[in-house]
Amino acid sequence: MDSLFDDAGERAAASAAPLAVRMRPRTLDEVIGQRHLTAAGTPFRKLIENDAPMSLVLWGPPGTGKTTLASVVSQVTKRRFTEISAVTAGVKDVRAAIDGAKQALAFNGRQTLLFVDEVHRFSKTQQDALLPAVENRWVSFIGATTENPSFSVVSPLLSRSLLLTLQPLDDEDIRALITRALTDSERGLGGKVAMDDEALGHLVRLAGGDGRRAFTYLEVAALGTDTIDAVTLERAVDKAAVRYDRDGDQHYDVISAFIKSMRGSDADAALHYLARMIEAGEDPRFIARRLIVHASEDVGMADPTALQTAVAAAQAVEFVGLPEARINLAQAVIHIALAPKSNAVVKAIGAAQADVQAGLIGAVPNHLRDAHYPGAKRLGHGQGYVYPHDRPEGIVGQQYAPDEVNGRAYYEPSSHGLEARFSERSRLIREILHSGKDRGQDGGGAGETPASEPEGGETT
Repeated sequence: MDSLFDDAGERAAASAAPLAVRMRPRTLDEVIGQRHLTAAGTPFRKLIENDAPMSLVLWGPPGTGKTTLASVVSQVTKRRFTEISAVTAGVKDVRAAIDGAKQALAFNGRQTLLFVDEVHRFSKTQQDALLPAVENRWVSFIGATTENPSFSVVSPLLSRSLLLTLQPLDDEDIRALITRALTDSERGLGGKVAMDDEALGHLVRLAGGDGRRAFTYLEVAALGTDTIDAVTLERAVDKAAVRYDRDGDQHYDVISAFIKSMRGSDADAALHYLARMIEAGEDPRFIARRLIVHASEDVGMADPTALQTAVAAAQAVEFVGLPEARINLAQAVIHIALAPKSNAVVKAIGAAQADVQAGLIGAVPNHLRDAHYPGAKRLGHGQGYVYPHDRPEGIVGQQYAPDEVNGRAYYEPSSHGLEARFSERSRLIREILHSGKDRGQDGGGAGETPASEPEGGETT
């Protein structure tokens, strides 16, 4: 009789669980996304199929399936599943979990899978407490983190673990998750709620590659209705549907306006378009890539630090992810928009490429050729090269470009921002280079090769 009540209680608890928990896959074949980890022949799949002891660190953005994979491993391998959240647990909890695993192993030989969520939040001491259990295989360990393990997980634990990187779910993955939840009669909504295409597309964008978020929004939107349209979804999640098709006109129009606003130094307009893209679920890595390009294309040497800021923002997107990384992207947008502008860099490489494409590709001057292989000196390679560091000015009046383009001036600095100071220096350097005279040494000519010329270094 008691077992009947227990079964009924378990069923009631399961039905009351959040949709994201109910829809959690039970086998590897049910997992959507992360095919680079779950496909046949991958190390992760082999560990599971061979029921091998394991120590894994799963690194990826929220909602990409770290907890799901750990749960699937437990179910497929029939191991006890013990979950600890590093947000609330301490060393005492870790040791208690390990003691429980050792007892289960001793009494009935059953292995335990110890899953530590947000493992990066553990201190060094707390992470060290896991080492004996991992080393002695008292548990199969899986740690989940949204932060770069190289910085957030202690080296002894990381060196004993297989690091697996999870990618954000793409639009088709999210769409498949939502469709499964709408139709699954055992754990999902069982076809009792319909969703039109516009609402489905909006929910996919709102999810932003986060499966858990997609389930949470769907569950709220489905309350008290049998049809979810865009208006119903907007009311449920309190977010207006941003009309933005990542494969259509809106995508290209908004990114174009975004770039032109930065180029036009309108930081406020650029921030508006940045917000539109983020709210519409645009891939933040795409935005970061555009910032990196724009930092050189339209700012360049007028403010060389703009490129550094853009690259740092791109790294922040990888390390932190949204929503926090929106701040880093905004900082880069403001920096680039307010920076002095110059397109001298893009014009320079464009002019150089145009000459190459036009066939102006001459032979490398003999004195610049590699002279460090047998027979090179007999061919005259390297003869007459002057090592610039042996001259006080560090500049030698010798030819570097092939004859066909010698004297061409590709880079023409603007007078904007920091680039203005490069203008005079560029002029003076060209004057020395094309004078054919070595101004760094009285009486010295470009035909000398200094004894201090490095071997196998700059001359190669």
